Amino acid sequence: MCSPYLTYVDFLMIPFSFQQKAELPQHPLPIVSIGVGGIVHDAHYPAYQIAGFQVVGAYDRNAEQAQTMQEKFNIPQLYASLQEAVSQSPADAVFDIAVPGYAILDILREIPDGRAVLIQKPMGENLNDARAILKLCREKNLKAAVNFQLRFAPYIIAARSIIEQGLIGDVWDIEARIQTFTPWSIWPFLNGLPRLEILYHSIHYVDLFRSFLGTPEKVYAKTLKHPLNPQLASTCSTIIFDYGERARANIMTNHGHVYGQDKQESYIKWEGSKGAIQASMGVNLNYPLGERDIFEYVLLDERTTPEWKTLDIEGSWFPHAFIGTMSSLMRYVNGEMDTLPISVEDAFMTMATVEAAYESSEHGGTAIPQQ
Repeated sequence: MCSPYLTYVDFLMIPFSFQQKAELPQHPLPIVSIGVGGIVHDAHYPAYQIAGFQVVGAYDRNAEQAQTMQEKFNIPQLYASLQEAVSQSPADAVFDIAVPGYAILDILREIPDGRAVLIQKPMGENLNDARAILKLCREKNLKAAVNFQLRFAPYIIAARSIIEQGLIGDVWDIEARIQTFTPWSIWPFLNGLPRLEILYHSIHYVDLFRSFLGTPEKVYAKTLKHPLNPQLASTCSTIIFDYGERARANIMTNHGHVYGQDKQESYIKWEGSKGAIQASMGVNLNYPLGERDIFEYVLLDERTTPEWKTLDIEGSWFPHAFIGTMSSLMRYVNGEMDTLPISVEDAFMTMATVEAAYESSEHGGTAIPQQ
């Protein structure tokens, strides 16, 4: 006869259930693309194909690029202008806006009131842009979300599922460490921009940390250029989130690690009172080819030596996380969920945290006292 008492050691042997996929809408809505550049090619459209979402039309200022995308992804219609895309779109279509931050506001002005829009991050180039975007979305009553898709990467969904079940206890430490070589030249639009690393990359981790721990009280940061990329704005950053005594949260990024893959790192780690999780993000390694993701966890038991275990996770950040952002917006528009987790209202606070990081970097640290 089995004992009615389940010890913690017994519990460790039971394969617990966990979620790792975003919930799809019961009634997917048609999608109209505004901007069909590299991120749409690599992530948006592959994700929508996996999810079964239909892109009914697309517009890009680069007609040749639009034609290439139409042929590769079987897009039914290309629009000759933004105005044509807006006027000829289905009444229930979601506008998928994938343009640089500086171009978002002008496009939103053309979107009819009350429509649904998914805006590629960042929410503008700075906090003033974010304020203007938020104000316009409110005035036009847009159902607007920002594509902070890392929240929906399969390994993030899995980590959140495990944490919400209380399996690793109270989370008191989150860390993101990115030590890789990133070929910035494949994004020529970044040349000349005053802000780069935090605004276009670490913003994902800033947003992710907020989704787990809330907006921090303060931020300490330093972001700087790398000698190998003097033509670019900063590509290396350290960000410390101040949650008081509640939790430690740090981000370290160095995109100029040219010393081989052996010492490259790309992971997010959660530590709690009962265990820990570490998710290695392969997309950042050997970019743009990427490496496989690795999801590991450990549950503490005072009678046994901690032993890390590996879970198989289906899918990755690119492209599968992009299913989640579009799904959540569609489900919100359909009334299948009451709140929109990546709303412009919430995204504004991510932008505010990013702005605080840049201000901290600009003002510098505390001088060392002299004798």
